[in-house]
Amino acid sequence: MFTKIRRATIIAACAFSVGLTASIPGSAQNAAPEFSLRAVDGETVTSASLRGEVVVLAFGASWLPLTRNQMEAVKKLADQYAGRGVAVYWVSTESDSPKSKNFASDEQLRALAQKYKATVLRDPDGAVSKKLGVDQLPSVVIIDKQGNVADKIGGMDPTADLAKLLTERLNKVL
Repeated sequence: MFTKIRRATIIAACAFSVGLTASIPGSAQNAAPEFSLRAVDGETVTSASLRGEVVVLAFGASWLPLTRNQMEAVKKLADQYAGRGVAVYWVSTESDSPKSKNFASDEQLRALAQKYKATVLRDPDGAVSKKLGVDQLPSVVIIDKQGNVADKIGGMDPTADLAKLLTERLNKVL
């Protein structure tokens, strides 16, 4: 009888500790997948090159009505967190194939980047956005310094102050 109680107690304690580990931010369940994205200026940004920084990836498309709001928030965050170990990017999910209906050329995206003074990356086949669990546009993913997904925002309220919302969430990660 005593052995059965001890065994049940040990099993319960193990199950409890596994449950705690699974809910801790930064545990293996929250690890961001490895990724590589090309900037419209030609440089490649990888998850490995960003390790040690907090990363904000704002996924969108230039044709979306909310792109202006999202780009302004990205610019504001980049300025606000400059020099504080935060990398902020806008990621175009538009195709880089001229045969696609969802096509955007690098020149068009460079013009958008210049207009909003933001760094624009390309995810033309949606591979990185899918890996990060982005299922709607616009969306934002925040990755902490250890390379874990710290927060995700799917969709966007057109009346919301995205920069303020992201600032609150970033301050929790920093």
